[in-house]
Amino acid sequence: MIFVPLPFVSALLLLILLVQMMRRSQAAWCSNPFFMLLLAAYGAQSVVIGFHWDYRLNALAPLQPVLAALIAPLTWLSFRSLTAQGAVLRWRTVWPHLTPAVLILFFVALWSGPIDLTLIVVFLGYGLALLWLTREGPDVLVASQLDGVLRSYRSLQFTAVSLIVSALSDIIISFDFAWTGGAHSGAVVAAFNMIALPVLGGAASLAGATAVHAEPEDKAPTTAPALETTQGDAEVAAALDALMVSRQLYKDTELNLGRIARKLNVPARRVSSAVNRIHAMSLSHFVNNHRIREACRLLATTDEPVTNVMFESGFLSKSNFNREFLRVKGVSPAAWRRHNRQSGTGGAFIGSAACLPNAKGPVVDRAFATLHTQLGEDQ
Repeated sequence: MIFVPLPFVSALLLLILLVQMMRRSQAAWCSNPFFMLLLAAYGAQSVVIGFHWDYRLNALAPLQPVLAALIAPLTWLSFRSLTAQGAVLRWRTVWPHLTPAVLILFFVALWSGPIDLTLIVVFLGYGLALLWLTREGPDVLVASQLDGVLRSYRSLQFTAVSLIVSALSDIIISFDFAWTGGAHSGAVVAAFNMIALPVLGGAASLAGATAVHAEPEDKAPTTAPALETTQGDAEVAAALDALMVSRQLYKDTELNLGRIARKLNVPARRVSSAVNRIHAMSLSHFVNNHRIREACRLLATTDEPVTNVMFESGFLSKSNFNREFLRVKGVSPAAWRRHNRQSGTGGAFIGSAACLPNAKGPVVDRAFATLHTQLGEDQ
C-alpha cells in the first residue's frame, strides 16, 4: 500500500484550489496576485513540512520559518488589497512587508535563537491587524464583489483568528522544546498544518475569487453628477437609488463598493455610511434587494428557469441567491413563483414586498428626481 504523508495531501488540495482560482478568472493573476501567491506559499509550506517531519529531510528545514515569515504578510496584503478602492497596492507599500522574511533569513544564516520569538510576534501582529480590519464590517472590502462580500468577510475573520492561533501554537511548541526537547513538536506542527493550511487556503480562495479587477470603463462618467463629501447622506443615498433604477447597476455581477463609489464620484466609505444610515442596512443587502425585486419580476412574468433568473438579476452564486431571496421574501424562489402563479397576483404581489426601503423627506425626493433625470439622459 502506498503511503502518502498528510502534508502532501494538503499540498495537493491547495494546488487544486490554486488551479480552480486561476480558471475562475482569466485575469486572476492581475486581480488577485496576493491571494495567488498566498496559496502558492501555503502549498510550498505543506511540501516542506512533509519532507522535514515525515522523511526527516533536514536540509529543507531552514525553508520552513522563511515561508512562515512570508505567509503572514501575504495574508495581510491579500485582504488589504480588497480594501483598496480602484487601485492595487503599490510596491512602496508592499516591500516593507518583506522585512520579516529577510530578518528570518538573517537569523537562519547567522543566529537561530530569535527565530521562534520573531515568528510569534509576526503572526500575532498580522493576526491582530486583520482582526482590527474586521471592525468596519463587510463594507470594508471595497474591491470584493457584492455577491460574495459576506463570504470574503467571514474568510477575513477566520484568517485573522487563525494567525493568532498559529502564534499561540508556536508558543506551545517553544515550551515543548524547553521542557521535553521537542518530543511532541513534530505532531503539533503536522496536525496544525494538516488542518489549518487547507482550510486557510480555502478561505483565501473564496476571498480572492470575489476580487474585481479595475477596468478603464469603471471610472466615473463625466456626465454623472459629482457629489461632494460635505453633502448629506440623503443626497448620496438618492444618487445611488437613481443609479440603480436608471442604469440597473445591480445587474452587474462584478459590482463592488469601489465601482459604485467611482460612478458616484464619492469615497467608498461615504457610500457605505450613507446606505447604513438612510436604509439601515449594509450595501450588499441594499443591492441584493434590488436584485431580488428584479428576480421577482422575472419569476412572475417569464418562464425562465430559476438559474437563468438568478444570473439575469445579478447573482453569481446559487446559495447566495437562495439565501438572499429567503431573507427578503421568506420563501425560496421556486416556492415564491408557485405561490405567485397560483394566487394570480402578478405584479401586485411583487410591489407589495418592501424590497427597497426608501428614505423620506424633501431633500431625498428633490435629489432623487434631479439625479434620475440626469442619469437617464446619460443612459
